[in-house]
Amino acid sequence: MSLFNVRVYGILLGKNKEVLVSDEFIRGDYFTKFPGGGLEFGEGTRDCLKREFKEEMDLEVKVTDHIYTTDFFQMSAFNPEHQIISIYYFVEALEEIKVPLRTVPFDFDEQQLKIYEEKKETETFRFISWNIFSAEIVSLPIDKVVAGILKEKF
Repeated sequence: MSLFNVRVYGILLGKNKEVLVSDEFIRGDYFTKFPGGGLEFGEGTRDCLKREFKEEMDLEVKVTDHIYTTDFFQMSAFNPEHQIISIYYFVEALEEIKVPLRTVPFDFDEQQLKIYEEKKETETFRFISWNIFSAEIVSLPIDKVVAGILKEKF
């Protein structure tokens, strides 16, 4: 039996035409991806994205335009019995970002490394200049498609 894992991600553009990404250390592997996460039962996709930004960044966001929904088969990197369906929206920050923003990939501080020891995952955030942003910057296959769409359309 195949199960579907629905993921919802937000594209937040900075004031200087930059793209927010999350650098994550999960179960011993490093990933650069768009902020977001898993849809919970009983939750709408936009509410999911608002919750994920609040949980991960303590940031209130407004979810705006839909960008893309997965239109090909993608098996989960963590569970081969799960098919991933990802939905991407633009988001706007409704307040100043409070979490530390990094300039170097995977620049985890001591507290984030402690979280990793407990949960086997941790994350940090950074903006990437539009000039260097590309599909090669992000790790996940669906994120790469979305990065390509962003660069092509905008």
